[in-house]
Amino acid sequence: MNDARSRAAALLGRMTMHEKVAQLTSLIPTMLFDAKGIRPDVAAAKLANGIGYVEPHMGGFPANAAELARLNNAVQRHLVENTRLGVPAIMHIEALNGVNAPTFTAFPTAIALAATWDTAAVGEMAALTRRQMRSVGLHHALSPLLDVARDARWGRVHETYGEDPYLVSALGVPFVRNLQGESFVDGVIATGKHFLGYAMSEAGLNTATVQMGARELREVYARPFAAAIQLAGLGSIMTSLADWDGVPAAADPRVFRELLREQLGFDGTVVSDWGSIEGLVNHQRAARDAREAGELALRAGIDVELPGPFGYGDSLIEAVRDGGIPETMVDESVLRVLTHKFQLGLFENPYVEADPVEIMSVAQEGRDLSLRLARESVTLLKNADGVLPLSGAPRIALVGPHADRVGAAFAPYTFPSFIELTRAMLRGKTSSMVGVEDLDTFGPDDAYVHQEIGDLLAMDEDEFARTRYGAVSLADALRAALPDAQITVAAGCGITDGAEEINAAVEAARDADIVVMALGGLARWFFGERTEGEAADSVDVRLPDVQRRLVHEIAALDKATVGLIFSGRPLALGDVEPSLDAIVLGYYGAQFGARAVADILTGAAEPQGRLPYTIPRAGGQVPIHAGQRFGSGYRHREGDPHGGYVDESAAPLYPFGHGLTYTRFVHSDLNLSSTSLATDGTVDITVTVKNTGDRPGVELVQLYVEDDAPGISRPALQLAGFHRLELQPGDQATVKFALELPLLAYLSHDDRWVVDPGPMWISIGSSSGDLSMRSRLDVVGDTADVTDRRVYLTHATRTARPATGT
Repeated sequence: MNDARSRAAALLGRMTMHEKVAQLTSLIPTMLFDAKGIRPDVAAAKLANGIGYVEPHMGGFPANAAELARLNNAVQRHLVENTRLGVPAIMHIEALNGVNAPTFTAFPTAIALAATWDTAAVGEMAALTRRQMRSVGLHHALSPLLDVARDARWGRVHETYGEDPYLVSALGVPFVRNLQGESFVDGVIATGKHFLGYAMSEAGLNTATVQMGARELREVYARPFAAAIQLAGLGSIMTSLADWDGVPAAADPRVFRELLREQLGFDGTVVSDWGSIEGLVNHQRAARDAREAGELALRAGIDVELPGPFGYGDSLIEAVRDGGIPETMVDESVLRVLTHKFQLGLFENPYVEADPVEIMSVAQEGRDLSLRLARESVTLLKNADGVLPLSGAPRIALVGPHADRVGAAFAPYTFPSFIELTRAMLRGKTSSMVGVEDLDTFGPDDAYVHQEIGDLLAMDEDEFARTRYGAVSLADALRAALPDAQITVAAGCGITDGAEEINAAVEAARDADIVVMALGGLARWFFGERTEGEAADSVDVRLPDVQRRLVHEIAALDKATVGLIFSGRPLALGDVEPSLDAIVLGYYGAQFGARAVADILTGAAEPQGRLPYTIPRAGGQVPIHAGQRFGSGYRHREGDPHGGYVDESAAPLYPFGHGLTYTRFVHSDLNLSSTSLATDGTVDITVTVKNTGDRPGVELVQLYVEDDAPGISRPALQLAGFHRLELQPGDQATVKFALELPLLAYLSHDDRWVVDPGPMWISIGSSSGDLSMRSRLDVVGDTADVTDRRVYLTHATRTARPATGT
């Protein structure tokens, strides 16, 4: 037994039942404060028995990083000095794209990070997030999302790393590893969420039932979690809000005790998603009352209830006292929580050095990295006749709802989005964020709110983004990038309405040389013009009607047109694609999003992004993804009469992994170290890549495998590796993939992870739809059982080769 666990066990032995249960709950501490500071009477009542976790930032306050550190210290001091055992709390916060708190650098939303395919840069962001969190006394991040998202209707796609389990694993592992650091003493506990299958809820509706078999659940949706556990020591898991096979996640021991702990070997804490235990009563109606909900959750293996006690309050104590649930079950969860507290060093150092100057300096770090990630994410989908990059002094009409907006670039789980959420709720709007339907949820004192963030609430979202983050609009960024160009701005419409303004945009376009249309969606937590976000799901995954009308009316002018799409979910672009000469996907790039897009449009930076999802032609194709099985979706043999629709092609408009550059790359010399290999062997795969264009660029070399399995239909194509390769004009390099065949293991009929003998096809290309090279690999020998030696990622390296001219 390690030292942290033995110390935790000793402390557990001294606890009363009330103190134990308090460790399994959380608190939003804004209710503890007023304009004068901590309220001793409220703190004494709420924290009488201690507390397990605290969410110190909610609704936009406190107003800056230094004040956040002071608040955290005040809560910890009360716990240490005014409770019987003096147990500090674990302070947790969202950190999906940077620390979700005031004055910290904001990074692009997760789907934009996925579009970079840059595992090192994502790891760098996570390492900075760790440093920033610990500087203000935060220890536990409710991130990353390891959900595999394959349904464009679901509103939270933008929070994920996309559709492919390999890509999600490849980005999730460095995020977790670098966030947690080498030791929790100076690290942060990462939380993989949402376990399990949450992103594939029925009809794309958030929190709806998940309909899939156990094989798909484990092979696809559990894989990124397994990778993070095995390769990065993931410390925490959050439940899904949905149910699988009729059993809500928060009440499912098959998922948490059997799959997660027994099969995947997870030994950290499981926390409920906000409100998921309460949801057993009022959402899924799987429990009759708080006591039954708490019993179901604890038996399922849920250690901690967030954001506050419902099932894990007095009713849980009653259940133990009455024999409804064994005290040992409470003890095992408390032991995990206390072990984390000792591992974090909280008993030795519960406070942080609250030097305001140092804290504010650390909070502002990472701006260059944020810009770099935003640039790397921008994805060029189409560039007919080389309309991009823009140059010279053209007359540009910049139209569309994103032409001159600033705040729209900040998606949920960035601090500006929380300010906008609070502003909306104070105006009486309803939030769709689960667990925070109204301000009473976290009980702030009005005077405290206005003291802390009154000036922020008085600004509109664009003013806030400009003044606090230095963000600019696309119009600002283009004017700065093309000072000699004549740029006319006319939005033409809003996100979902405002058709009466279309004529003004058409008139602006009439005299232009080129029309840049800034189109797309809006991710928000409250009801209004939003098109995506938490509980903002859609039956129509096209651009909103008013924007499609704008595109078609401007296309009638027969001008050169560039469509910029700002969206987190894959939009069905089949009806507007013919009207656009170039299409650029900008996602939600946060404080440097507009500048990054302008740099790509003007050629100041090279397009590097690749699609982390598949873009459909029409909404009826959804869900569509590169990993569809043989005989399904668009994965059919040539001539198969069942391989399409009567009114549309079954193929995607743009395939997973697609992304153009301003240069040209040629792949050659595909070579396998062996064409015959044992079922548990490793094959080295090499390919030469050359930049034959006249500009520098980044090629994303992608490795895919086709594998038949006896008696089981497998994915028609599996991503098995990738490597980002930056090359100057005329340069070439060799990329080597060390493919371990256990990476391709699947679940056999008798529930083992196996690799079978038989032919495999190894393909290399620039996307899942552009595989220029293919070679056969014969796998020989007996079926290999690799259950205890699974492989999740492929190591890839670059070897330079001399240029041979262009």
